[in-house]
Amino acid sequence: MMRNTEIYMTFLIQCIITAISTVITAFIEIRFGIITFALCVTFITVYIISTKKRYKRFSDLSLDIDKILHGDNHISLEKYQEGEFAVLQSELYKMVNRLRQQQQTLQDDKIYLSDSIADISHQLRTPLTSINLLLTKLSDPDLTDRKKFEITHKLYEMMSRIDWLITTLLKISRLDAGTVNFRTEETSLSELIKYSCSPLIIPIEIREQKLTINTDGNFCGDISWTCEAIGNIVKNCMEHTQTGGNININAIDNPLYTEIVISDSGDGIAEKDLPHIFERFYKGDESDENSFGIGLALARMIVTRQNGTLKAENKDGAVFTMRFYKLTV
Repeated sequence: MMRNTEIYMTFLIQCIITAISTVITAFIEIRFGIITFALCVTFITVYIISTKKRYKRFSDLSLDIDKILHGDNHISLEKYQEGEFAVLQSELYKMVNRLRQQQQTLQDDKIYLSDSIADISHQLRTPLTSINLLLTKLSDPDLTDRKKFEITHKLYEMMSRIDWLITTLLKISRLDAGTVNFRTEETSLSELIKYSCSPLIIPIEIREQKLTINTDGNFCGDISWTCEAIGNIVKNCMEHTQTGGNININAIDNPLYTEIVISDSGDGIAEKDLPHIFERFYKGDESDENSFGIGLALARMIVTRQNGTLKAENKDGAVFTMRFYKLTV
């Protein structure tokens, strides 16, 4: 305790005061000197005892904090709520709660990462297994040229699926890490929708589906990422709409928000799937076997990162409503 400079200097000053006051009062009368000396010694003794108790409590508190830092979550700091320890206890309580929250968050992140790796592994394993089987067939020396062409075409399809999966996962990981800087660009809603749907025009025509686009106004946001979100939703509608069905896109702009509504004439979304439709790797019972369950998850991430909302509902088919709210009115 005396290694503390502040306590040592206080003790030394008290001793000097005791000596001086004792000498002065002793000159007046010897009994006054004795009384003064006794009182000063008493005060010094009380100071030393109380300081020693505080040191003991500080030592106990230090040990409790050390236990908490080493993973003991059952330590309570309530016993330090008295006197001058109250302020310190309050701050330490906040720190401990924060540490516990961070520990739980890290644990949840580990579980989430483990589950995501398992999901990604499963998603990759399916096309890779198919590729392995097709390669085995392709090595058959008796295979006709037509059959070889068909197998080669399927291999290209499988490789395209894997490429799309990896590319989409990289985009999601960038959004998760917060490394994407969304730009603010302005274009007409007509151009935005046309650019978003251009890669899907031929597949839609092959399915003999009708794509109807009605737009009015402009869009202000990141054009490239927003086209990715719109394209994923339109692709989902295309895959869940029967041959000869309709896909409608209506987009408007007003002082409060820009709204893009994408709907189809399919069977809609199953009620049990609606709460989970935007969850990563979620696939409903009616999902296509080639679906990975990440397109809609990526779409929502893109929209929400731009101060927007994305919801799904059923109205004579599936309806996806995308809104980008404006910061100023």
